[in-house]
Amino acid sequence: MPRFSVIVPAYKVQAYLSECLDSVLTQSYPDLELIAVNDCSPDACGAIIDEYAARDARVRPVHLRENQGLGPARNVGMEHARGDYLLFLDSDDTLTPDALRAIADRIKETDEPDLLVYDYARTYWSGEAVRNQVSLALTEQGPAPFRLADRPGLLRVLMVAWNKAYRREFVEREGFVFPPGYYEDTPWTYPVLMTAESIATLDRVCVHYRQRRQGNILSTTSRKHFDIFEQYDRVFAFVEERPELAPWRPVLFRRMIDHFSTVFTRRDRLPRGTRAEFLRRARAHYRRHHAPGAPVPLRSRLRHTLVRLGLHRTYRMLQLAMSARRRARKLAAQLARATRAASLQLHYRVQLRLPLRADRAVFAASWGRGHSCNPGALEAAFRSHAPHIRTAWITRPEHHHTLPPGPRRLRPGTAAYWTALARSKYLVNNVNFDRRLVKRPGQVFVQTQHGTPLKHMGLDLQERPAAARNTDFAALLRGVDKWDYLLSANRHTTLTWERVYPGRYTTLEYGYPRNDVFQKATSADVSRLREELGVPEGSVALLYAPTHRDYRRTQCAALDLERVARRLGPRFVILARAHLWHAGPLAQGQGPRIIDVSDHPSVESLCLASDALITDYSSIMFDYANLDRPIVIHADDWEAYEAARGAYFDLRSFPPGAVARGEDELIDIFATDHWRGSRSSQLRATFRERFCPYDDGRAAERVVRHVVLGETTGLPAFIPLAERHPVPSAASALTRPPLATLSQPSVPLPVTESH
Repeated sequence: MPRFSVIVPAYKVQAYLSECLDSVLTQSYPDLELIAVNDCSPDACGAIIDEYAARDARVRPVHLRENQGLGPARNVGMEHARGDYLLFLDSDDTLTPDALRAIADRIKETDEPDLLVYDYARTYWSGEAVRNQVSLALTEQGPAPFRLADRPGLLRVLMVAWNKAYRREFVEREGFVFPPGYYEDTPWTYPVLMTAESIATLDRVCVHYRQRRQGNILSTTSRKHFDIFEQYDRVFAFVEERPELAPWRPVLFRRMIDHFSTVFTRRDRLPRGTRAEFLRRARAHYRRHHAPGAPVPLRSRLRHTLVRLGLHRTYRMLQLAMSARRRARKLAAQLARATRAASLQLHYRVQLRLPLRADRAVFAASWGRGHSCNPGALEAAFRSHAPHIRTAWITRPEHHHTLPPGPRRLRPGTAAYWTALARSKYLVNNVNFDRRLVKRPGQVFVQTQHGTPLKHMGLDLQERPAAARNTDFAALLRGVDKWDYLLSANRHTTLTWERVYPGRYTTLEYGYPRNDVFQKATSADVSRLREELGVPEGSVALLYAPTHRDYRRTQCAALDLERVARRLGPRFVILARAHLWHAGPLAQGQGPRIIDVSDHPSVESLCLASDALITDYSSIMFDYANLDRPIVIHADDWEAYEAARGAYFDLRSFPPGAVARGEDELIDIFATDHWRGSRSSQLRATFRERFCPYDDGRAAERVVRHVVLGETTGLPAFIPLAERHPVPSAASALTRPPLATLSQPSVPLPVTESH
């Protein structure tokens, strides 16, 4: 008896069926049977199913002699099922990697519930994946299992069959079956949820719900959409037969009217000339099943009233009026934006004619994000070493909380923003400012950059179209022409920048200011940061910070962090840091040993709080090496990454520590303590000699003295690597003797966005 019976009905989906079946058969949890039901499909679905059955004994093909529809086809699949739990998967959708393992683990944790509800994400032809908007209803916090009355918010989750795992004994005992027709999930899902004695949730995306451009049943114009009335009759008939379910009638009634309104307002569902008939049927059902008691949100009350009265023409006129209003507001907003933009540019041109302010400096980082990276460290150094300079920071409102006391806040695109760009003597950024910036005589632009380059940058991207993505290289060079100074952390970076960003600027090979904190922080700082992040005392914290993949349309985590944490055991905690351009967390769900730190404003703080770094090709490795803590490289796709982006050296041949070429090898590196062995230490020492010669804690001071105070000689000498004592990690501090730096006073930590 397999653990799972995955039922996949197939009808006219030959283009998607193989991907669907593969997503099931390649799961890391293999204890399953795949019941593929060919619903008399006229295309190649039947042949594809037979081919898979010939290759894998877990595939059980079922061929129907005539087309029966989705619901009856699922019923046939249930008749053949032998698994403990039933899962339904539409043949154009897919299971996410390791979904079945996560489902199996959650079922075991919650004592074999009747029903497990998990999450999904809509996937589009563009590669975009958007998670369910009401995923908060699937939180795993609180008692489990439970009944629907304890978590009624589950009724807000999409009413479909394929986002749940059903205990087969429960389904057979209650006699649940799918009806024929459209909207067959409605009279299945509501009764299942209301009847289940034990329900659990899994806060993880387990299904990718494909949004097809064409061919989706519910987006097909047909009278079959009138089936929705009969399906809700079945739901209320089920409730009538069970008096104990009567309290759910008001909720079901409200959901029904909302569903009717949705079908009525969608232009692609009802045939021309049938809307009045549909609304009359909806009015009849309103009167038949009316059950007051469930509160109706204000935004839905008008729709409920129009359904209750059956006012077809009024409903249509209101729709047209609202559509016209939206178009008018959109046009007015566009006109207002154009007027404002023109007035701001006029204001900027006026400001450019006024004198420069020699005592002003304006800073920004990472396209308007918070007080961070090298500009953040330099802004603090300006206030310390050149206090006569008044500083301002450009940031969007959602990042204002990252600003320390001192710099003036500037919102991008405001009059104050353009005034600061026009009249401040010093401009500091780790990317370029607005392309409309006019570099005035006397202004000083310090380009700090935001990492040591491993991947190709600048003009080298001309041969990498996947990474360049229509970059205007002429505009890039016009931006370079505005630079006066460019910061570098090592000779490799200097030689690379001066070739890929050719210009008349001066390179300051002083180290990266953002890394100063690694030499100044104390053990007290480390302990405080770990406590703030929720790292359990005595655990080993691994910072996982992957980089962006240019060759992928969608960015997904290369590691199954839940599996890694489970395999490593309770001693390890993973701090998961998504890349700046990565949408959403790296882990599908969070547990006590996976902490999502993607929104944490300071990368340096995360480095200090961790005991080791796991990364792939992110430039964070060059900064982290200054801490002299273990680094493990996960290079599972180096060939593809190098082909798409290009690299300045083979990281596998010159790594900062142990290299894993797959997830299992990575787990083994930590399980055997190879991550902090002598060979790893030797590799890290060689890496530090090449890439960390100048990051001795005084980089920001050198830059300020040179650029602002004009001191080109007598700058602080570089401290040799052997004489530096970065603060030890929490784990190593338990075994190492205290160092001199531990007695230093606690220092404020700058913030930096992810690499």
